[in-house]
Amino acid sequence: MKIIAINGSPRKNWNTDTLLKKVLDGAASAGAETEMVYLYDLKFCGCRSCMACKLKKEPRPDRCVLRDELTAVLDRVREADAVVLGSPIYFSEVTGEMRSFFERFLFQYLNYDDYSKPLSPAKKTAWVFTMNIPKDLFGDFGYSALFQRYENWMKLYFGHCETLLATDTMQVKDYSRYHLAGFDAKAKQLRHETVFPEDCRKAYELGRRLCSVK
Repeated sequence: MKIIAINGSPRKNWNTDTLLKKVLDGAASAGAETEMVYLYDLKFCGCRSCMACKLKKEPRPDRCVLRDELTAVLDRVREADAVVLGSPIYFSEVTGEMRSFFERFLFQYLNYDDYSKPLSPAKKTAWVFTMNIPKDLFGDFGYSALFQRYENWMKLYFGHCETLLATDTMQVKDYSRYHLAGFDAKAKQLRHETVFPEDCRKAYELGRRLCSVK
């Protein structure tokens, strides 16, 4: 079994990256082959709306025809048994790189002729979202609807999706070096030491579930 993690964070070895690595660790413990893809290391663009993947010819292209550094990644994701997408939330959205990946990833499968047909082969999927706001502010920023929308898209295309949320995360190790006085540095540190390890445990178990026998 093969699982691929798509990392939409620009920061390696921080919150999103750490959780995705835990997912892959859990998958590896279940015997899976794992791979991490760092989108910020690649040169690619979002969907160009060229509609080439929708041309009426046989066999139907059914895949993105753009050629760049994302092309081989999309091919490997297509062949994977499970895929987990991870992104921090900036301005109430996933990062730009993740959004561009998401467009290329899903639009190639979209079947405008019959929405009732499966849009791609069944695949286990998951989202990992990290954010610096607490859960009690989700309503103010529309976060619940955001996460549900992204999960629903994955379920529509692949029939399965789980979502892991890491909230109120620590942005930097030393808050005194930055203009971040609006945050309680001690509270952030305490949460990172007490709650984030539980998020890591949940990520590890998520990886095991994604790679369980279908």
